[in-house]
Amino acid sequence: MSSNPQWKMFQPPDSHSSPLQDILDLQHSNMQPKSAYRNGEYPSSPRDNFNTPKTGSGGGNRFSIGYNIDGCPMGDSVFSSGSTNNSSQYDSMNHPPIRETGIIEKLLHSYGFIQCCERQARLFFHFSQFSGNTEHLKIGDPVEFEMTYDRRTGKPIASTVTKIAPEVVMSEARVTGTVTTEVKGEGSGDNTGRISYENRGECFFLPYTKDDVEGNVTLRTGDAVSFQIATNQRGTLGACHVRFENPVHPVKYHGVVCSMKENFGFIERADVVKEIFFHYSEAKTKEELVLGDDVEFIIQTRNGKEVACNITKLPSGSVVFEDVSPEIMRGQVLKPLERGNLVRVPQNDPLPGRIRYRAADHSEVEVPFGDKDQCGEFTLRHGDWVQFQVATDRRDQLKRATNISLLDESFNVSGERREQGIVCSLREGFGFIRCVEREQTMFFHFAEVLRLGQELSVGDEVEFTVDPVTSFSNMNNRQSAIRIKHLMPGTVKFETLIEHGARGVVTKDAPMYSSTSSTSPTRAPPQEQNGVISWQVNPQTKKSLPFSSKKCESKMLPRVGDLVTFDVYQVKRTKELVAKAVQVQHSLMSNGSTSNGASNRPVMPGFIAALKDGFGFIETSDHTKEVFFHFSNLEGSPDGLELGCEVEYTLGRVNGSGGGCASAEYVRVLPRGTIPTAKPMEPTLNGTVTRTLRALNPDQAQYSGLIQVEGGATYEFGIMGLACKREILQVGDPVTFQADVEGRATNIVPIRKKRRATVDAIKGGFGFLSLEAEESRRLFFHMSEVRGNPAELQPGDVVEFVMLTNPRNGKSSACNVVRIGGKNFAGGKARCERPERLLARLRTASLEEANVPRVVVVRPPRGPDGTRGFRPRRPISEQLAE
Repeated sequence: MSSNPQWKMFQPPDSHSSPLQDILDLQHSNMQPKSAYRNGEYPSSPRDNFNTPKTGSGGGNRFSIGYNIDGCPMGDSVFSSGSTNNSSQYDSMNHPPIRETGIIEKLLHSYGFIQCCERQARLFFHFSQFSGNTEHLKIGDPVEFEMTYDRRTGKPIASTVTKIAPEVVMSEARVTGTVTTEVKGEGSGDNTGRISYENRGECFFLPYTKDDVEGNVTLRTGDAVSFQIATNQRGTLGACHVRFENPVHPVKYHGVVCSMKENFGFIERADVVKEIFFHYSEAKTKEELVLGDDVEFIIQTRNGKEVACNITKLPSGSVVFEDVSPEIMRGQVLKPLERGNLVRVPQNDPLPGRIRYRAADHSEVEVPFGDKDQCGEFTLRHGDWVQFQVATDRRDQLKRATNISLLDESFNVSGERREQGIVCSLREGFGFIRCVEREQTMFFHFAEVLRLGQELSVGDEVEFTVDPVTSFSNMNNRQSAIRIKHLMPGTVKFETLIEHGARGVVTKDAPMYSSTSSTSPTRAPPQEQNGVISWQVNPQTKKSLPFSSKKCESKMLPRVGDLVTFDVYQVKRTKELVAKAVQVQHSLMSNGSTSNGASNRPVMPGFIAALKDGFGFIETSDHTKEVFFHFSNLEGSPDGLELGCEVEYTLGRVNGSGGGCASAEYVRVLPRGTIPTAKPMEPTLNGTVTRTLRALNPDQAQYSGLIQVEGGATYEFGIMGLACKREILQVGDPVTFQADVEGRATNIVPIRKKRRATVDAIKGGFGFLSLEAEESRRLFFHMSEVRGNPAELQPGDVVEFVMLTNPRNGKSSACNVVRIGGKNFAGGKARCERPERLLARLRTASLEEANVPRVVVVRPPRGPDGTRGFRPRRPISEQLAE
């Protein structure tokens, strides 16, 4: 007979049947045997001696249970001491036992409980089933056992319990508990804390260390946590993989709003390199959160995920993610960023670029950088020399390069072909460069300008590289300029001086230059806009050189037959010879007779009647005609010109540039009062405008306007007849005026209704007014119509104006805008700019957000007086006084 106590424990009483055999067979069929054990073999147990014969073993060796069944807390384990039947023994060789692992959870005077590690079960075991010394057992010891069933009740129990080598035995399920003892700081001597959890009405206290806590968090007493139960290397039961759930005293965290959607967003945390979700309802601020706001919040766990709650705003600049070293480093680009069409696959690395530099200890160091670390979005290439600063992230101590700028020596070592040009046009975010060596203008983005601090304007001289990718790509045939660098004024030369002070004769007149001529910015001016000079190079060679009116230095444009001096230049792009700095030396008529020179031409007085972009019109002294003039023919700067200014001029030829009217040359401003005007007579008359000035209606044949009085008499008027020269008179406007001694109307004042509105927006040279009576309508006005200093006008100011309607297109605009009140901006604080690292969130915001449903007010509320809202209630004392 075997001495295995398990067989003695389940020996059938007095029967040849084997109910234990049926139970074990059922257990074997329901449970999968373990495929491998520690050290590759079954551990030592009393069952291992089953096939080894023992001397003196026989039926008299009965095992008696040494405890009272009534004292067992389970109350369902009964052991019999019947005789052993060898024929009904379980064949352990054919059916290997199933061994499980567990942890001693509780020990009493003669029995205990084991917590299974592989499933959710808590099994009873008796000390008689332990193969070793029970005094060496303690709570938390890892053990191995076989699961059997009580013969009477059929409940599972543990038998053949053996202690295994101390190592980590972890339960798969996570349990929740509360921190009762915090982990002390380093140097305190006690680096172990305690977590309490409840299981089946019993409270257990498990130790944990700082290394067992997940994440960079510090647990406080009372914090709710979740963890897994395991045994450490000492064989004691403890908590591992401790995860912070909810604090007893909420910890305040800082961060920056980095993304916003329809009703939720994300905050970039300042303690760890991680973003956390938040809902708009958690914002405890009066103002709405915007991208780049510094915020403070607490963290709560909802549905197993961390979310930010109780969000409040912090002063701008409170949250600092990194420390930037003040030392300027120099290095070479190893891996540039992929931009535009070069991006083939999405980048998972937020810092894909690489720069190599030599550190202070002369070691080569490689640092990453991202798309927001450059001082602009200009193109970098492999091998470029750059200067930068090293930024260290406070959260994970990651170093990266920032404030990267391109050095000029990169162009010397790269071997790239640099070209020059002048900025000829600027749009919103892009522009065009007139190239020295190319026929067409070159497109460029503002992001490719290397010096962001220097404002780009039309006329700036620049140096650039033509992007070879866009030049030879089949996807985009338009070339573009990259790596644009400012040059000193006077550096760019389109022509090369060949000869100075050459002499020639004009054989073709140059048309008057007009800014209204529609020429494409990508094409050269047509040959029809140039004059021709015949140049006798030598007695055998004669050449014809083109010239334009813009290149003439004298106010008197040369005519056919005039003898002129000029400079000969060669155009770099076309190698063509042109004449510049043309001056008239001697003016001749085509028939050879001497003509009236500049001093012999009659000088005529007049008044400025209209000013346009680059040109204007002069009203003659008899107020019946207008004469075209170009600003290039004006002596002095045109900035001081105003309507009604007195000028003198010489009358030139009629050409298409003046719209069919005579052209004025040599225009000079006279002091006010030089030209005499007719005196007005009393009384003041009332009339109606029946014809406006031709400056307002170019379709009419007569220049002068016309006013008709009630009796049927009519009076003509010009620009000098207006009391305010900037006033715009329209047909049908009632006016008051006086008649002068010449029978013309003067001191004309229109009778119009003044209106009030609020300035809604100002955009450069124009703006819009918000009309209270028509809430959805905005009225256009030009800044030239603002009386006083237009720079003082701000959005929100209350203005008084006159509304006029253009009869040609039916559009209305505000004139004679006068500021009568406004906001006090002295106490206002300027809003801080958002950090540059977060501006990409705005640039790359999804356009789909603009298509979300919006609430639109169909019928806005109005007060009894037609305004938005009600007037303040009058005091009762005033009401009683009435």
